[in-house]
Amino acid sequence: MFNKILIANRGEIACRVIKTAREMGIATVAVYSDADSQALHVHMADEAIHIGPSPARDSYLLAERILDAAVTTNADAIHPGYGFLSENAGFAQACAEAGVVFIGPPTAAIEAMGSKSAAKRIMEQAGVPLVPGYHGDDQDPAILKQSADNMGYPVLLKATAGGGGKGMRQVWSADEFDEALAAAMREAMAGFGDDNMLVEKYLTKPRHVELQVFCDNHGNGVYLAERDCSVQRRHQKVIEEAPAPGMTEALRQRMGDAAVTAARAIDYRGAGTVEFLLDEDGSFYFMEMNTRLQVEHPVTEMITGQDLVRWQLLVASGAPLPLTQEQVRINGHAFEARVYAEDPDNDFLPATGTLGYLQPPAESRHVRVDTGVRQGDEISVYYDPMIAKLIVWDENRERALQRLASALAEYRIGGTVTNLEFLYNLSTSRPFVEAELDTGFIEKHSDLIFHDRHQDLAQELPLAALALLLNKQQNAAAPANSDSSSPWNDSSGWRMNEPHVHRLTVHCHQADHSVEVEQRGDLYLVRAADKDTPLRGELQGEQLLIDREGHRLRATLAQTHDGFTLYMSDGACHFHEVPPDTGEADGSGTDGGLDAPMNGTIVELLVEPNAQVNTGDALLVMEAMKMEQTIRAPADGTVDSFYYQPGDLVDGGAELLAFTAAED
Repeated sequence: MFNKILIANRGEIACRVIKTAREMGIATVAVYSDADSQALHVHMADEAIHIGPSPARDSYLLAERILDAAVTTNADAIHPGYGFLSENAGFAQACAEAGVVFIGPPTAAIEAMGSKSAAKRIMEQAGVPLVPGYHGDDQDPAILKQSADNMGYPVLLKATAGGGGKGMRQVWSADEFDEALAAAMREAMAGFGDDNMLVEKYLTKPRHVELQVFCDNHGNGVYLAERDCSVQRRHQKVIEEAPAPGMTEALRQRMGDAAVTAARAIDYRGAGTVEFLLDEDGSFYFMEMNTRLQVEHPVTEMITGQDLVRWQLLVASGAPLPLTQEQVRINGHAFEARVYAEDPDNDFLPATGTLGYLQPPAESRHVRVDTGVRQGDEISVYYDPMIAKLIVWDENRERALQRLASALAEYRIGGTVTNLEFLYNLSTSRPFVEAELDTGFIEKHSDLIFHDRHQDLAQELPLAALALLLNKQQNAAAPANSDSSSPWNDSSGWRMNEPHVHRLTVHCHQADHSVEVEQRGDLYLVRAADKDTPLRGELQGEQLLIDREGHRLRATLAQTHDGFTLYMSDGACHFHEVPPDTGEADGSGTDGGLDAPMNGTIVELLVEPNAQVNTGDALLVMEAMKMEQTIRAPADGTVDSFYYQPGDLVDGGAELLAFTAAED
């Protein structure tokens, strides 16, 4: 067994590997960029080596720096995690040449599955069923389009070197093909340095079901059940579960045998995932094989009772698999929800920000939180904005789903927009509860998912006002050694011959509201939203205890740089106090321009200056957090000029171009 390993990754997966290594008595080395100098994985590891500037291309993607760090620290092996260099055959080969064990499959296996088109040919020869499509070497756009026309729309464009939804586009009609192909190729080149594409028939109601496989150096291979990853956005998984709902033992064995056959066809070693599309009639088709540990591996761990990172370390050190196929057991049901800093209401646009408040649900044998961040950490523009993976387990799907909903309701994050509300709505929606799953789930049931759990201003505004007032009084409390009887230390709003009235302007539900709070001893009469609400309340640190006419509530009040969030059992209310208008605002602002949705890099300008454009025309492409964002014309008009050129870095909110709308 290894004495020391280096983890060539960051964030959640680096922390995950460190935990298992520590349990096995293996020392760990972390690597970090400028942006990660204070990151959790750096503090958890026994040693840490700085490898370069913040952009991944200047640090985590530089194989030579990773290897240098391994050699310098005398690490026996390198665990690549997922993403970055995890499926880089050149890096695996460089490790072998340097005498450092790569905790992953052989170089030849990575190369075989690294090209989606080559992988399809190998699987076809091995007898693994395939989706109809074009996997040829001729990349002439006309050939690609003709292939799509011949097989019929919709089709799916996929980067042959891709993964994680990058370089992938659905095309629903012939007239969309050219723009979709250009965008997919740009994204593929930026992400993988390879813009070769394949075209596949797009199944309209498939499920995405994948099999976890493991092979050792002694000829053994097993599958550890399946995961249903059908619920996706931007072709990236949102909630995964294991086992797959409705899976029969016969179908599981057929898919498992096909997955192991796929692994044996490339002489695989270590952890891998074979992904299939499962059609309504029970047919399944090979999509791809990921030659690494998957983000969603914890759900497999929860139902099998196995530590897959431990399996990886055992196999890489030469040991046989811990179990045979007959010994693999499935117990209960598990879900994983990926908690992201992103805006589901704005096409899942990645978000940045400081985690000013972070309180995950309590962990237990039923609830697990895999994360790489702590309160106060920054979600930067340089990396994937995943905050954590919330994993739950129970004896059956219904009970596990209840655990998931409860844990999501208890999750508290302040300082950046997140997808927590979206995840809660999705996981409690009737179709999800009844397992009516397919890869178009989110689009199909958007009306059930994209809504706020809180819409009652008359209920929330009084609570927000009371929370603001109690927080003010708590902060203004007299020092312990002062005269508590002095009127100068009274923060209750006392006035001689007048009721104790506090006047506030509260921004809540996207609007400013004038509120009056009349204090009568321990009773607060809140006048808000054309209604008087009598409340009693007490703030104990972050815990707000409220009595609303005999209905007692408990909530958490979290303060961040942009205001407050009141977390209640059924959701969260975001608000802040609006300072009085002193007349100092100059009323200036920008007009006629379009702003960057977040920090990013300009990729391409799609029109010339002074070009006349129509509503919805694509004007420029920028890339942020590994995803392309296309800026489109808000109306008919003229692009007067661009303020940035390809390759320029821009800040979120920066004006990108000057635009003059056409007169009616």
